[in-house]
Amino acid sequence: MSLRHAALGLLVEMDGASGYDLLKMFEITMGNVWQATQSQLYGELNKLTADGFIEVASEGPRGRKEYRVTEAGRAELRHWLLDVPPKFVRRDEVLLRLFFLGQVSPDEAAGFVRDQAAALDRRLGELGELEGNIDWGDENLSFYGRLAMEYGKRFMAMRREWYGWVLEEMAEREPKMAEREPKMAEREPKKD
Repeated sequence: MSLRHAALGLLVEMDGASGYDLLKMFEITMGNVWQATQSQLYGELNKLTADGFIEVASEGPRGRKEYRVTEAGRAELRHWLLDVPPKFVRRDEVLLRLFFLGQVSPDEAAGFVRDQAAALDRRLGELGELEGNIDWGDENLSFYGRLAMEYGKRFMAMRREWYGWVLEEMAEREPKMAEREPKMAEREPKKD
């Protein structure tokens, strides 16, 4: 997903908004899906304006600009939604680290997994709190935002269950590895 299309989509749904409004809406609606910093978002708004996909609808005090999507912007959003195949990102830093946990002690490896599970528990709690504070309506952002939030909750719940399984697998493996270590030491050539 590109920041460009996320900003276009929010501007269409909000029927015009300032950069600040968009940033707040990003945090509320898409924080679990796509994150953007203030500088990234404002930079993208400038690019979208230069490309003719949005225009400044009004300017207020202290340089506050409200943007609206042009017909070209709506066409771009529609093209991206329906014609451009989604890219499935296959990067996961936790899984990458998991591949190399054999380089630390079993206690450290299990500690890493427990820390990840605890962080996920906190995040699930925060997500539940956020969900409870949102006044879900029938407008598009509420309906589809709720669907995306439910995906996030289900994905995190699956991952939390997986962390428990990983810890069980590690605990089951540890005695076997402890048994093998003395035997492997016997086979290693002795140094004089």
